[in-house]
Amino acid sequence: MKMDLRAALKQTILTGDGAMGTYLYQMGFPVSISFEELNLIHAETVEGVHRRYFEAGARLIETNTFSANREKLSKYGLEGEVEAINRAGVALARKAVGEEAYVVGAIGSIRAGKRKNVRTSEVESALTEQIGFLLDSPVDGLLLETFYDLEELQLALKIIRSLSQLPVICQFATEGTGVTQDGVPLQDAFARLAQDGADVIGFNCRVGPNGILRTMEKLTPLPDVPFSVFPNAGLPDYVDGHYSYAATPAYFAESALRFADLGARIIGGCCGTTPEHIAAIAQALSGYVPAATPLAGAASPEAHEPVVVRTPMEAAPAASAASPSLLDLVGQRKVVIVELDPPRDLDIDKFMQGSKALQEAHVDAITMADNSLAVTRMSNLALGHLVKEKLGARPLIHIACRDRNMIGTQSHLMGLHALGIDHVLAVTGDPAKFGDLPGSSSVYDLTSFEIIRMIKQLNDGIAFSGKPLKKKASFVVGAAFNPNVKHLDKAVQRLERKIQAGADYIMTQPVYDPKRIEQIYETTKHLNIPMFIGVMPLASGRNAEYLHNEVPGIQLSDEVRARMDGLDGEAGRKMGLEIAKELIDTIMVYFNGIYLMTPFLLYEMSVQLTNYVWEKSNRIDFHLYPLSK
Repeated sequence: MKMDLRAALKQTILTGDGAMGTYLYQMGFPVSISFEELNLIHAETVEGVHRRYFEAGARLIETNTFSANREKLSKYGLEGEVEAINRAGVALARKAVGEEAYVVGAIGSIRAGKRKNVRTSEVESALTEQIGFLLDSPVDGLLLETFYDLEELQLALKIIRSLSQLPVICQFATEGTGVTQDGVPLQDAFARLAQDGADVIGFNCRVGPNGILRTMEKLTPLPDVPFSVFPNAGLPDYVDGHYSYAATPAYFAESALRFADLGARIIGGCCGTTPEHIAAIAQALSGYVPAATPLAGAASPEAHEPVVVRTPMEAAPAASAASPSLLDLVGQRKVVIVELDPPRDLDIDKFMQGSKALQEAHVDAITMADNSLAVTRMSNLALGHLVKEKLGARPLIHIACRDRNMIGTQSHLMGLHALGIDHVLAVTGDPAKFGDLPGSSSVYDLTSFEIIRMIKQLNDGIAFSGKPLKKKASFVVGAAFNPNVKHLDKAVQRLERKIQAGADYIMTQPVYDPKRIEQIYETTKHLNIPMFIGVMPLASGRNAEYLHNEVPGIQLSDEVRARMDGLDGEAGRKMGLEIAKELIDTIMVYFNGIYLMTPFLLYEMSVQLTNYVWEKSNRIDFHLYPLSK
């Protein structure tokens, strides 16, 4: 007979289970349904998922009841099935594992996403109803997960404590900011929850292992209140209408040990994880003996970002409209474009400081993503205009299919045309549900192929509707290319379709293997448009592992990972620059286009690499070349 859950956590680390929703999606169930309703109409499937996680080594199983409250079920007309769905959820989990594992009733936030403004009385009523049915079933505890606001999480915990003394696990969704969405520092939030009777406090969803590790390192563990962690399998990729995740089971195994060292006593997985990930965690933790005092307070990679002195920015004359395009330049010489992330807040000083440094290094364009990874950032149209007008630099603006319908996309492009910004990159865009506003809709009126074709249609003076526009635009349209795939020939076939749609040039994901650069050349040399090969200098060993394991479309070679292993701070950046220079050496043999991506706004690294390109290409007389537009 298993011991009480509280007692178990004092003696061991429990392996939690993995994703339910995304796993069911992988099995063929669409994202548009209520996964909780499957407790009633596909009971054997849900039971089977629980059993697979148990067989993989999970000893804490969550019921399939995350959204089984009246408010969320009403979207599907199921508000009358709250009791049946919750009772069935517990019964299926218990049937799958018997008494050999702990079964906890899963309860999700009601105010997340589009229900942010649901009245407190309605939230309290819906939570009370669901909690009551779960407590009336044979659960070993309750799990409050993916909460953003401390206020709502405290409300749910208060309801439970008024009804039961069963163990309660409380988990926030974190984005690495150090505060809850309602502005409470996480250290304070944890302390309040412990005071209110939480037995375990931690994190799940939103980010992969790296993001949760960075957050945990800033926290001081509370006495007798261990951490729990259920990270996503990295960031989701969205290709041809399907979601996929990059983080491997091996990476989860390695991360599990680091979580354990920081005081985590329940370690499982969230979106994108599978029984294979859980098996890797269980194996890694086999025989692990919890330390008496968890480690805490290690520095994160971003702790090493340079201090930026804020100085007034003087306006520079706008560049001449007669300046040649990137296509003209790349046919004559080596060309460097640099990506700089727009800020996530209202402070543009560091962004403009970096843009000025890059312009002074004579980069050929400063490129800005369009809310990459579905994280809300300042408008790249606005920043592109500032870069052009104040600095005289050429902006290259990314346009994602995700955020705007056809009306908004054409309007956005017409605005770019009016501002004289004519270099763009068409991208699909990461799904909104995995960003910082998960309740947002992913529009996807257009595919990346269609948006390229329709931008080129504007160049003919024809609107998306087919009506004449009186003038013609002059957009130079780029397409994205991910060469870090198993079957490069198939990726090139997809690329050929983008060229057929009208793409003028190609920008790749970062490449970290010289042999892959040679392969890209061999498989694309028949194409008649220029290609800019991506290089992102690594900032630390942890940064390298995060990119390799959690970010879609990026893959590091074993050699690069080994060279970066354990490096941080100045040593990490030094090695990152050395590796980047070696990659640039290979790129310059085969390609004229170099696309630098700036990590953590460490623009000094991009400036150094730009100077390296100019030195290698003997580009001395900068005045001979028009550098901006």
